[in-house]
Amino acid sequence: MAKSKNLKILFITSEATPFVKTGGLADVSSALPQTLVELGHEVRLVLPKYGSVDERRFKIHEIVRLKDIPIHLGNEIELVSIRSCFLVGNKTKVQLYFFDNQKYFGLRKGLYEDINTKKFYPDNHERFILYAKGIMEMIKKLGWTPDVIHCNDWQTGLIPAYLRTVYKDLEILKDTKIVFTIHNVEFKGIFPKETFKLTGLPDYVLDEISVDDKNYSFLKAGIVYSDVLTTVSEKYAEEICTIDELSGPLKAILKKRKNDFYGIVNGVDYSIWSPENDSYIPVKYSIKEIQKKIDNKKALLEYFNLPVELDVPIIGTITRFAEPKGIDLIQDAIDEILSLDIKYVLLGQGDKKYLQFFEKIQKKYPKKFGFHYGFNEKLAHLIEAGADIYLMPSKFEPCGLTQLYALRYGTVPLVRYTGGLADTIERLNGNDYQGTGFVFKKFEVEDLMKELKRAVKLYQDRENWARIMKNGMQKDFSWYNSAKKYIELYKKLLKDAK
Repeated sequence: MAKSKNLKILFITSEATPFVKTGGLADVSSALPQTLVELGHEVRLVLPKYGSVDERRFKIHEIVRLKDIPIHLGNEIELVSIRSCFLVGNKTKVQLYFFDNQKYFGLRKGLYEDINTKKFYPDNHERFILYAKGIMEMIKKLGWTPDVIHCNDWQTGLIPAYLRTVYKDLEILKDTKIVFTIHNVEFKGIFPKETFKLTGLPDYVLDEISVDDKNYSFLKAGIVYSDVLTTVSEKYAEEICTIDELSGPLKAILKKRKNDFYGIVNGVDYSIWSPENDSYIPVKYSIKEIQKKIDNKKALLEYFNLPVELDVPIIGTITRFAEPKGIDLIQDAIDEILSLDIKYVLLGQGDKKYLQFFEKIQKKYPKKFGFHYGFNEKLAHLIEAGADIYLMPSKFEPCGLTQLYALRYGTVPLVRYTGGLADTIERLNGNDYQGTGFVFKKFEVEDLMKELKRAVKLYQDRENWARIMKNGMQKDFSWYNSAKKYIELYKKLLKDAK
């Protein structure tokens, strides 16, 4: 790629692997910048330095000229420092800036909630107002002008508002464009209007970003003030502009900005999620040695102390226990699912009411149902490799990654037609065996069970089942494809501005 065409991108997020993670945002915030650098662009990543970040492990060091920057937060002044390290990948190094303030970030191990009480920090608005203002002051002092500032989710939503109001006359940013990505519209960053004065933003901004008489939204600020918006699949982009249950008070502004909204499916890091080189699974395999998958199936059954019956299909699910993930649908259908000639293994965490329910189901069906509550990386890899069918009946799903992992592992997905699931899984129709999975539309037990029974029946046709597995394993959802689409979008934005 010619030097003149290389872009300078400031990528701002609230989490990134391997430093801190609560969900898919962390995976994207690590993989996308690395891939952009691999494709010849200069990316600098910004992340809060939470108390859980290991300074020694990541060799985090001070930047003297970016130390103790005073930031006004209402009538108070907070000092923030920008520290640095590198996000080191297989082929790349990405410059990373840690936003360091002890009071709001460094003394807390949780990202958004207290790790003991599991309740959101009551001063999250203050924390991310400070983050947004601090980043603007960092840019002023950095001596590096980005072509594009790429913000992610509500935690960074005020940055576009500052850039287009308080800092609008900042000469170094006069040609800089803002891309804002909504990873999950469920999290809107809504806070009481009386806290707005802490932002120092002009009063008229509050009218622009209000969601009702009493509250305003950081996410709405990102939507209103960014040049373009993206989300993590085309179908989800369509859904959040049209489904009230998803967008809620943001529906009008999303509809207004519909022409500036792009869906780009997340990628997969195949250096981590691929059966050929997965260090977590007992037996590695490839599309050419697909028969070795059965060794992982055996290991999965043994892990859950289920009878080792290798001719019976295993259904697997890895999920967050929350309504949008379709966990209620699984709950309603569980007895009917377990009446089939199958085994079912479930890994998840979240609302404790589901824990109690599935523990009872495990006691009721000890030879058919395996359940693990909590996060377990090794087990997640084993389920992807050892299951035959991957069940993901989401009510809403921005993109979804576990169904993409399943494809690569030859574990045939069964999903609901929504968001990224609709965009990534091709339904098997008739007897042509050209698709990659099973898809149902209505969020109802009857629709789910109809498709599941079809999958279980087809599983007995071993030859054609192998064809379906290979269809999925051949799909390429690598980050290169997604990153190239972001680059096209950045360039279009910059070209249109000239």
